[in-house]
Amino acid sequence: MIERDDVLSTSIQVLDNALFEQVKGINILDAVAPQNFRQEKQAFFASNFSQSPVFTYATKPIDAFRLKRDLFNLPIDELGDDDLVTLYSSVIESYVDKIDQYKSIGTADFLYDSLRYYGEPSEKDCRNANFILHLPDLEESNDTLLGAADIVAKLEAFAQAENYQYQIKLEDSLIANALVSGTTVKVNRAALISETEANALAHHELGVHLVTTLNARSQPLRVLGMGSPVNTMTQEGLAILSEYLAGFMTLPRLKVLALRVLAVKSMIEEKDFKKTFLLLKEQHHVADEQAFTITARVYRGGGLCKDYLYLQGLHQMLNAYETRTDFNNLLSGKVSIAQLPLITRLIDKGYLHKPRLLSPAIARPVENDAVQQFITHAIK
Repeated sequence: MIERDDVLSTSIQVLDNALFEQVKGINILDAVAPQNFRQEKQAFFASNFSQSPVFTYATKPIDAFRLKRDLFNLPIDELGDDDLVTLYSSVIESYVDKIDQYKSIGTADFLYDSLRYYGEPSEKDCRNANFILHLPDLEESNDTLLGAADIVAKLEAFAQAENYQYQIKLEDSLIANALVSGTTVKVNRAALISETEANALAHHELGVHLVTTLNARSQPLRVLGMGSPVNTMTQEGLAILSEYLAGFMTLPRLKVLALRVLAVKSMIEEKDFKKTFLLLKEQHHVADEQAFTITARVYRGGGLCKDYLYLQGLHQMLNAYETRTDFNNLLSGKVSIAQLPLITRLIDKGYLHKPRLLSPAIARPVENDAVQQFITHAIK
């Protein structure tokens, strides 16, 4: 493999930096975090599930036309390598879609922009979800429950053991128990989860989302930090796979992923928060708190379709893990499985590096029991 850190042309570096500067403020997941999540949740329960939440968001005004014009004016034809042209043109086209999503957050148009970007659950996705939801529950675990302070301590121990660069902060308005934004790990101040869930969370958020961020930042080009088009399915699939390879995947966890698929389908078809919530509560016997969280996740922003991708992503990543020799290159940044051959060629040419860090679960997988192996491999 050629090492090109010292011979990357000025035109490549200038374009790479220009693209990064133009899109660095477009972060959909940060932007769709409701500012008033707790208040609207309280009001929904107080209304006996009759008053759908009206979430508010802290988006900043953007000049969408100017941003798109500047992106399309970047001189990608001067990059001098067809693979680089393909990579940068696909990232630019992806951000044009993201600009539309960002601009429409909190409006009826957001759902359609989200559908255009993420797609929607297929019949196979729904069959997989229903297969998992019909599996008999195992005996209840006697796991210790951990609050936010204990979760933070566990995540810090994990990050320090792997020598990650990170910051941790408690948040009041998170829907998720935790998430990674840049190198900041945000933990929900109201989180209360089992120790097994906390271990899975560490492998998911730090072992994959933080690792791919850190690997992207160590690349000679910034493009892998911006993300391949629709890398969400790959990144979330890797994160769920890591939970499994670390030995912390549980049937209740898989059922939550299955419920998300059905919630996205309901959101697209019904466009009614109350109906989706009651679908989970009455047809699938989901506890009120969890039903609200799942429903809020898919209705944030005006209708976010990404949550159906977790289950499909697990299937794709498990297959790639077992069959592809270049699998670890998926960790080199925010890479999608569709662009893995392209990324591997750019690594072989020396434009990009192999991942500096590997997810601990992928580097040192455990042997799951026969039941877990059967359930996980049964997802089509």
